[in-house]
Amino acid sequence: MSHPPSDEIAIDLVDPRAPDALRCLNAYYDELARRFPGGFDVTRSRDPEAADMTPPRGVFLVARSVDRPVACAGLKGHGRWGEVKRVWVSPSTRGMGLATRLMARIETAARDLGMTLLRLDTNSALPEAVAMYRKAGWTEIPRFNDDPYPDVFFEKGL
Repeated sequence: MSHPPSDEIAIDLVDPRAPDALRCLNAYYDELARRFPGGFDVTRSRDPEAADMTPPRGVFLVARSVDRPVACAGLKGHGRWGEVKRVWVSPSTRGMGLATRLMARIETAARDLGMTLLRLDTNSALPEAVAMYRKAGWTEIPRFNDDPYPDVFFEKGL
């Protein structure tokens, strides 16, 4: 499979309610519904409010290739700490380091917003995500929320 060069993929700060953000989020939810053994229903998840992922509380990023959204990631602000949410990369652009680029931008945004700690949750049905977070220096921690879907929890000091 041929990919566009990664430097041709722009990452922009967007409102999580914008059309490109919603396209990414809906593709993400569809993928979770296929991959999770019991499916996925976003209404059962602790879905962050859009305002929690916009400045000055947080951010939402969308990566675009040739004006087509291909990846996203959100940062939900909790004051001095932030929660990484909705990291998704289109299957057509996986293997290009987009998730790593998105996570680096999230960490920079978190620092800029005065956060000193990031947390995230994921599901063991997404082994590539779990492996990426471990490789990137995230530490596994006990459950920190009551969302019914995640079963693996991480944090990283900034």
